[in-house]
Amino acid sequence: MSKAEEFPHHQPVLYHEIIHALRPQSPGRYVDATVGAGGHAWGVLEASAPDGQLLALDKDPQALAIASQRLSVYHPRVILVQASYVHLREELRRLGWDRVDGIVFDLGVSSMQLDRAERGFSIYADGPLDMRFDPTTGTSAANLVNSLSEDDLTDLIWRYGEERFARRIAREICRSRPLVTTLELARAVERAVGGKRERIHPATRTFQALRIAVNDELRGLEQVLPDAVDALASGGRLAIITFHSLEDRIVKQFFRRESRDCVCPPGQPVCTCNHRATLREVTRKPILPSEEEIATNPRSRSAKLRVAEKI
Repeated sequence: MSKAEEFPHHQPVLYHEIIHALRPQSPGRYVDATVGAGGHAWGVLEASAPDGQLLALDKDPQALAIASQRLSVYHPRVILVQASYVHLREELRRLGWDRVDGIVFDLGVSSMQLDRAERGFSIYADGPLDMRFDPTTGTSAANLVNSLSEDDLTDLIWRYGEERFARRIAREICRSRPLVTTLELARAVERAVGGKRERIHPATRTFQALRIAVNDELRGLEQVLPDAVDALASGGRLAIITFHSLEDRIVKQFFRRESRDCVCPPGQPVCTCNHRATLREVTRKPILPSEEEIATNPRSRSAKLRVAEKI
């Protein structure tokens, strides 16, 4: 079975909403900065036929292999590159693309990552405690879990997971070390907080925090947003799907700031910032998945889509 056939019915989150937001057309140029299995990319290429082009980026080599097979029917209109979206500027320069008409970021962990135990993202399936989007580089979650002090682990789990039991969890992790598999970590968290609570697994926020730290996700997002706006042509659109409040806050605050002419502190009598708006917020409030989408894809329940247009 080919990699593409392993995910034959993959439907990305907020698919129709993304296509509506980007308004792909021929002969536009577009970027899918987190191509994953290629679902959003497929829609953009289909809607921008016959001459629309798409640059597709992903750090994950397995995801890129799946997307490459799935999108092969659109060759040569699609260019797939194994790279983080933080390198957006360089990849566009390499292609000679001065401006693009739309960029999409889907910041969620994909089904292919969650469903493969060996990738180390899953709370429910045992695998090595990894969590790297690119498993060939960087520091794994196991390295962090087994080397950080209790104070540093507490700070990491609180800051990136917004976990109110961070101190208790960090203490139990240190007591249980070494932890080398996902289920070992999940069970340590369960011991720390006393079993399941709310509607999510008690280790969800801890796993989120470690994944964010391992992949340096928040700093990468903050870094790429100005580059993405700079790459857009006038009237081009930037569409970003987030899955937790930390990401959404970064995107919301960036869109708000870049849609204002002045960002001086409130009450300052004279503007000294010389800031000029570069964006128009298309969605002041985020677009959420429908009840029907959540019913068919429960992982979409926390998704939020924000869209802005280059002035």
